[in-house]
Parts: sequence; structure tokens; C-alpha cells
Amino acid sequence: MAFNISTEQRQTILWFAVAAALLVLTLMLGPILMPFVVAAILAYALNPWLDKLCRLRYKKISLPRVMAAAILVVLVIASGLAMVLIMVPILQKQIPQLQAQIPQFFDKLDSGVSPMLHDLGLNVRLDSTGIKELLTEQLATSGDAIGKAVLSSIRVGGTAVLGMLANFMLIPIVLFYLLMDWHFLMARLENFVPRRWLQHTIESLKEVDAMLAQYLRGQIMVMAALAVYYSAALSIAGFDLALPVGIITGFLVFIPYLGFGLGLALALIGAVLQFEGFSGLIYVAVIYGFGQLLESFVLTPRLVGERIGLHPLTVIFALMAFGQLFGFMGILIALPASAILSVAAKHMRQSYLNSTFYRQP
Repeated sequence: MAFNISTEQRQTILWFAVAAALLVLTLMLGPILMPFVVAAILAYALNPWLDKLCRLRYKKISLPRVMAAAILVVLVIASGLAMVLIMVPILQKQIPQLQAQIPQFFDKLDSGVSPMLHDLGLNVRLDSTGIKELLTEQLATSGDAIGKAVLSSIRVGGTAVLGMLANFMLIPIVLFYLLMDWHFLMARLENFVPRRWLQHTIESLKEVDAMLAQYLRGQIMVMAALAVYYSAALSIAGFDLALPVGIITGFLVFIPYLGFGLGLALALIGAVLQFEGFSGLIYVAVIYGFGQLLESFVLTPRLVGERIGLHPLTVIFALMAFGQLFGFMGILIALPASAILSVAAKHMRQSYLNSTFYRQP
């Protein structure tokens, strides 16, 4: 049985095959796309500000786009450095105190837990002397294996750290060139759209752009609300470093898990150093547990999800699904990509409802 395929159908199949190949290539190159994805997101967010800077005039002289782009990139770098400068004094203060407090912490742990372990028939000492003896025995019995594991870890970890540093150094460079050529790149992408789909595509992209602008505003509101919450809650609990730890936790939530995890680690260290017993750890568990619930089930679904027209359950599913499919990069793009997919789904639904397949009785 012969199939007659027209030239237009062959071209359509060809371009769908090219699109599928590009999608597979993108999935394969996922690990090295992180700086480009982050830079593209920043460029999209900063381009309206760049256009405003370029429209500013002083004595009839407008700011060149290259200079305006350089200013914005410098501001982004300065913001990142400011976050680092907030963290460094905290670590410089906490690490020496932690080194001095660790033996006391294990002594307290031993006095509270060892009697219970002894009742269960486990004669284990959890004080500093007992931990030291346990580590000495393990090192003596498996020193070669541990040495090989450490060397392997150093090699792998060193490569990972170098790769991470290279990615972070690449972000401002990619961001600068994207800001410089943003309108040119958008025009080139527009030229690739088939002419019969052009008007419909432009209207859809305008709708997506409006939704993403609302998403960014909502995300900023979530960050500010969580920074205030963590700072206030830690201050009420009596933490000395409540303000910097709260700000770090709040403003890094746009990177899922990293901001929360880093803030939680700093708060736990502060609790061990500052409070007697386990009261500080309980404070941290309550504050950060409630904060995670507040972010996941109230702030993000309400301030971000509703602003991009997504149901709270859809937001939670999108974060899980994109994280499963694309890893960390998928979590970064989950909600913006969901906004795009929601617009596409709305137009597909409207097309389906207007089709004869649906309407014909």
C-alpha cells in the first residue's frame, strides 16, 4: 500500500524531526546548560530595565546600550558579592566558636543519650573522648580504604568545584552578551516562526510575557516575606545572628532547597553555639519547619501560582515533575515553563472546543 506524501508534509515531518533532535540534544547537554539558563532568566528579567536605562537622556545624550548592559551586569555581580560578604563574617565568627563548642556538645549528648543506649545493651560513648576512640579504631582497621576514598573524593570534588566556579564565572559573560543582543535574538527567533503561525505566536508570547512578569513580581514578594519572617522569628527566639541568617534564607529561596538548606545550616550552627542543651535546636526546627510549610503551601501557591494562573496543586506538581526530569535546572525553570505550557494548553482547549470533533453530535 503506497502512501502519497506531499512536499509540504515532508517538510513538516522533517522540521518536527529536527525539533525532536534538538530536544534530545538539550537533554543530553543539561549539565553544561546551567549558566546559559540562569543568564537567560536574568536577561529576560533585566531587559526592561536595560531599555529604560537606554532611554534616559542627559543633555540630549542617551546612554549607549553596551554601557547600560555593563552597568546592570556589574550590579548583578555586586549583589552576589554582597551576599557573600554577608555570609563570610558569619562563618568567620561561627566556625572558631563551633570548634570550641563541639567537645562540649558531644559531652552533653553523651550524658543524655548514653544511659538510654546502655539500657538497650549498647555500650557506646558519645562524648569527645569516645568519638575520638571510635574514629581511631575505624582509621586503624580501614585506613587504606579510607585513604583511597578520600583521594578519590578529592579528585571528584575538586573537579566539581572547578566546574561550579567556571559556571558561575560564565554567567555574567553570557548575561552581558544576551543583554546586548536581546532584541536582535528575539527578532531572529521570530523569523524562524512559520508565517501562517506568526500572528498567533506573537499573541501567545505576549500572554506568556505578562504571566512571567507577574511571576517575577510574585517571587520577589515571596522572598521579601520569608526574609522578614525568618529574621523576626529568629530574633524573637533570641538568636544573635538572626538578621543576616534570616535575610540569606529569604533571598535565596528563588533557588529551591539551597536558600532553605543554607539558612537552616547556619541557624543550627548558631543554636549549638549559643544555647544550652537542645532548646536552640528545637527553636530552629519549629521556625524552619513552619517556614517551609508557609512557603510551600501558602506563599508560593498564593503569590506566585495564582499570579501565573496555576492551581496550588499544579505548582507543587510542576516543581516535582521538572525536578525529576531535568534535575536542579528543572526546578529553576519549573514555574516559568508551567506558565508557558498553561498558555499553550488554554489555546489547545479552545481549539478543541471549537472543533467539529467536539461539536458534532
